[in-house]
Amino acid sequence: MYFVGIDIGSTTTKLVVIDESKEIVFSEVLPTSSVPLRAVQTLFDKALSKIDKTKVKTIIATGYGRHTVPFADKAVTEITCHAVGIFTLNKQARTIIDIGGQDSKVIRLDEFGNVENFKMNDKCAAGTGKFLEVIANRLEVNLEEFGQLALRSKHPAQISSVCAVFAESEVVSLLASGADKIDIAAGIHLSIADRVGAMAKSIGVKPEVVFTGGVAQNPGVKFFLEKVLGVKVSLPGISPYLTGALGAAILGLNAVRS
Repeated sequence: MYFVGIDIGSTTTKLVVIDESKEIVFSEVLPTSSVPLRAVQTLFDKALSKIDKTKVKTIIATGYGRHTVPFADKAVTEITCHAVGIFTLNKQARTIIDIGGQDSKVIRLDEFGNVENFKMNDKCAAGTGKFLEVIANRLEVNLEEFGQLALRSKHPAQISSVCAVFAESEVVSLLASGADKIDIAAGIHLSIADRVGAMAKSIGVKPEVVFTGGVAQNPGVKFFLEKVLGVKVSLPGISPYLTGALGAAILGLNAVRS
């Protein structure tokens, strides 16, 4: 039997198929685009080319676009799905930091993997992947190399604005004053870590801390998060994009078993 999890985010759409032993048999990520269902259908068609459609038992949707999937059996919040996905991968996980393209969230778990508390920022671009993308473009730096560039700095620039728009203006001023791109990059990464770190501290940080979402692939954000929080931050062991979709698939499996 197969169990499908679909995570429709504002920037990317993820699909995971697991079997009865919770092994991932298919996974892929696509840009969400202006028509979320198009990305979902493309991914689902690809998955069905690899597995027997008649053996698909459940399809669970999560993320911002979870209510847009007409063939899903159920829609579940991303908070729940991330918790299930991460705790399945790492039973020691107690804090999840998820930074995506246009939102960031912190989830605290108990020893059984239940959600104790969470906090989410989906109103401001600061502290998100989109912010990193905008500043990387302004600095004329490849986004994939942005984090490594930040790690080379010994004196991160001070970015005082908590608003993405004003922070970009600060970056323009810093460039005009002759500041080094490396130090500006470090300052931007530190500002994101400060913002997300404050969210985490407001609900209480418990080790082990696991970093997910597309921004988890950025080593600069991970490095500065560790400095701000004062604890080691680990990655999930699979693509950090996929943990929500994995959790959705596992919830489908659990529903069949219960």
